[in-house]
Amino acid sequence: MIKIVAVGRIKEKSMVSLIQEYTKRMTTVHKLEIIELDNSKHKDSEVDKIIEDESQRLLSKVSDKEDLILLDLKGKNISSPDLSKLMDKSLSNGRNIVFMIGGSHGVSDKVRREAKFIWKMSALTFPHQLVRLLLVEQIYRGFMIQKNHPYHK
Repeated sequence: MIKIVAVGRIKEKSMVSLIQEYTKRMTTVHKLEIIELDNSKHKDSEVDKIIEDESQRLLSKVSDKEDLILLDLKGKNISSPDLSKLMDKSLSNGRNIVFMIGGSHGVSDKVRREAKFIWKMSALTFPHQLVRLLLVEQIYRGFMIQKNHPYHK
């Protein structure tokens, strides 16, 4: 099983539709679950509280039997084939994978310590919903790479 755990909800219909398209494609490849957590309801001046609250709720969605891959600007940039290998290694070892996307203020150092891998998707800044779409597409691409399917070329 692969899970995407993210702070925030996708509201734009066009983006929801694109994400659903890749989610639908995944049904023939591997089980994928998307878990959306509400944004913390603190004042913007309480950034530390926001980060701790969201990080705690994110980590509560990860079990000991799952490998956590955190999407974070402090992570390592990798290629699609390398991501495919990382996914294959976890799944081949009987582990589930959790891809985690924190809120706009980021995540705590505790989340970073818990992560098996910290992935910097890009040095560019993207809207949250676009990151989610790119992630679902890359997960699908990873499986297509493993199957040597022409989609990935």
